[in-house]
Amino acid sequence: MRHGKRFNHLGRKAGHRKATLKNMATSLVSHKRINTTLAKARALRVYLEPIITKAKTDTTHSRRVVFSYLQDKNAVQELFGPIAAKVGNRPGGYLRIIKTGFRRSDGAETAMIELVDFNEVMLASAGEPKSKKKRSRRGRKKSKAEATPPAIDETNESAAEEESSTDSEEE
Repeated sequence: MRHGKRFNHLGRKAGHRKATLKNMATSLVSHKRINTTLAKARALRVYLEPIITKAKTDTTHSRRVVFSYLQDKNAVQELFGPIAAKVGNRPGGYLRIIKTGFRRSDGAETAMIELVDFNEVMLASAGEPKSKKKRSRRGRKKSKAEATPPAIDETNESAAEEESSTDSEEE
């Protein structure tokens, strides 16, 4: 029976589970990305997102509360420093979980969990506009711009030829 099972116990007793989540949270804060099983990644997201929200307000009380969860001075400094500065205007969703396949040894589903604002590759690709390509099943349909040939303006074409010829003569 699963009465009262509100979260994933990860097959551990309470003390071992708390230690596991604390260590994983500290590693994630310091390295910005870790690989683990999918179940642990989901449990870590539930554990760490409220801590990151608490770190957005830099007071002595919030630092002590966060330290009670992480028990690592360097992780607390990192969390209240660069991480809080980057996620300051984000209303939530600080962590991203990406499934990475299955482990060969036991077949466990693995995942990569990372801080959203610290992935430079995805931030760089988000700035570039994506080209939307629509394909039909019958083949490629031409758009109106491709179907009609471009209008040739003789005055502009002759002026462009004259400019290119004068440039080559000067050299």
